[in-house]
Amino acid sequence: MKRYFLYLICFIYSLKVSAQIDTIQKVDLTRRNSKEQQEKPYLILISADGFRYDYAKKYKANTLTKLSENGICAEAMIPSYPSVTFPNHYSIITGLYPSHHGIVDNKFYDRKRNDFYLANNSAKVEDGTWYGGTPLWVLAEQQRILSASLFWVGSEASIKGIRPTYYYLYNEAMSIEERIQTITSWLSLPADRRPHLITFYMPETDHSGHVYGPESEMTAKAVAFIDSAIYKLTEAVKKTGLKNVNYIFLSDHGMTAVDTEHPLKMPAAIDTSKFIIPSGGTQVQLYAKNKADIGPTYQNLKKDSADYHVYLKNNVPTHLHYGAKDDVMNRMGDILLIPKWPKIFNFSNKKPNIGWHGYDPSVVKDMQATFYAWGPAFKKHLKIRPFENVNVYPVVARLLGLNHTEKIDGKKELAEIILKSNKKK
Repeated sequence: MKRYFLYLICFIYSLKVSAQIDTIQKVDLTRRNSKEQQEKPYLILISADGFRYDYAKKYKANTLTKLSENGICAEAMIPSYPSVTFPNHYSIITGLYPSHHGIVDNKFYDRKRNDFYLANNSAKVEDGTWYGGTPLWVLAEQQRILSASLFWVGSEASIKGIRPTYYYLYNEAMSIEERIQTITSWLSLPADRRPHLITFYMPETDHSGHVYGPESEMTAKAVAFIDSAIYKLTEAVKKTGLKNVNYIFLSDHGMTAVDTEHPLKMPAAIDTSKFIIPSGGTQVQLYAKNKADIGPTYQNLKKDSADYHVYLKNNVPTHLHYGAKDDVMNRMGDILLIPKWPKIFNFSNKKPNIGWHGYDPSVVKDMQATFYAWGPAFKKHLKIRPFENVNVYPVVARLLGLNHTEKIDGKKELAEIILKSNKKK
């Protein structure tokens, strides 16, 4: 026992990295995999932010191409609307559309709280009361399967009183070598302490796509970086000796080049003193301070909307799952403006980035994401049609043998298509 605790202390210390923010791994030392759950397979769920559906082929990502050809390769994965980072990562991990789990944008207003959720505000990100649904790591921990997370949206927050057994506060200064070492260290722990679900987030392709555009040399280099990281990770995991490790590689959304020379300014029909307006970009939400201002403003916007669509909360297209009937937490605006690609709204004097996302993925194909999977639980050499990202949740639940009874938006058909028959592990 003494030897085990010495090992654990050394393990935690070895994962400490140097930076100005909190970089120490968070660990719940009281948790254990149950004896039965120790026999379950392992899954590493990887997200490369902004990795468009065609990037692997376009930029010759040889490792990902080979792995997906030997396993599961989707033509594309359809993001939930809006096709931005926080709503979609949380949709993947909960199986719910943004309107149903509550993270409806990277920045939004909550009427009941009279407060904003901000993706770049650690206090809000780490506050579990903002998040609905049951993340996969919560589901796993409830059933005595340990989980670990490297930077997935929601993993820093106590949701239903639970965080992953192992997690870090977000820190982009952590090198890829350190990230891979962290994962292999987790998989090298004793069986009762070893996480069976690992979520792993990489931001590089999103950063390059925004700043330089999806067609740039820098984005090609970012894709090469991700491809190399996947090779290093899979090789390092092999050295642990574990035989039942599975992988899902996906992204939250794609990326497209926009018209940066003629961005849309605040429409003259909007009296900004009468509305709360969190942000611009690829959608604008207007929260009325007085409900009497909604109708007249909507009618005036309709008269001058050549470059954007304007919707009331109760007439948003149903396929977006973003209207009044879907707004479980009452967090969507009273009026929604969606620019027509390649237009964007820009309310500052600063020139907008070249690359953007957030558009309706059924209209702008560049918004579509990537999905590959491989490992002993998955079928071989299977190419599948595009599907909605909320369907990933039932795949992971079935792979790990997790029972879920709460209503979700994800459907079980994808799991039946891509997973091998359910054998006793």
